[in-house]
Amino acid sequence: MFSSFTAPRQVMIGDAAAFVGTTPRAIRHYHEIGLLPEPVRGGDGRRRYGYEDMIRLLWVRRMADAGIALDDIRDAFADTAPAGTDTEDGIAGTLERLEEALLAREAELRRQQTAVRRMRTEGSRMGLLSDFVTSRLAGLPEGSLRQADLDGLLVTERIFGPLGAALQASRFIALATHPDLREESDRVDAAEQALDDTVAVDDPRVASLAAERHAFEKALHAVIEDSGLAESDDALFDSWDSVHPAPAGEGEDEAGHSSGEQKTMSAIEAVGKMPYDFSPARLRCLELAGELTARESASSSNTP
Repeated sequence: MFSSFTAPRQVMIGDAAAFVGTTPRAIRHYHEIGLLPEPVRGGDGRRRYGYEDMIRLLWVRRMADAGIALDDIRDAFADTAPAGTDTEDGIAGTLERLEEALLAREAELRRQQTAVRRMRTEGSRMGLLSDFVTSRLAGLPEGSLRQADLDGLLVTERIFGPLGAALQASRFIALATHPDLREESDRVDAAEQALDDTVAVDDPRVASLAAERHAFEKALHAVIEDSGLAESDDALFDSWDSVHPAPAGEGEDEAGHSSGEQKTMSAIEAVGKMPYDFSPARLRCLELAGELTARESASSSNTP
């Protein structure tokens, strides 16, 4: 004899969770994020779930178990009919949208995997730079670039784009391959750092150090010219244009981005958001060094 059994028309949240294979807490979360409509409540104020609610819960759990994010599941169901009235076409459309989301996520994971692989191959800091910049640094002896060099290139690439950072790389290549220049660079950098907030902007050391900075930059520029790095810099523009051709009628901005590329801010905005802890005396030193360079350049151009 079979015992008679009548299935309940509605169940409490604990039974619903047990049947679906989740927890009451998870179901409550589904309600909070709008993934599952609030069910009717009994006279005791407790949620009760019917057949259609259980169908929706089963769909949600199967999709979540497949690795689909709850927000994606919610968005997929947002445009469908209420639970229990989905047509086969409606379900197919939902699954199609979910598959598109998964394909997009897969592409993003591949991009991230490529980036991580580059960081492991090139080194954690070198790998953070774009291929266009790292190719400019290829061939340098291992360890010849300092962390500060790579940090500077990272900042420059953020502000002026890969082309700007690749051009700046000539400076670090020259320093890495000329120990005497590196030593002088370290000396001038240390002297500038010593111009802290205790030093007045009209202190004689400021003008003296500006002259030293100007002389160093002049010597560095001469090495870049004599070593052929300047010619390589000129070739970078052609190389950049061949890899990133600007669409017809569109050019590039000051950051080296083609106007068709997505960027978050202009170079001027980026400079304004990047903090530099320079004292007034140090800023004045850099300003005076720039004036010396500009004055010398103007004098050279006026010489017959």
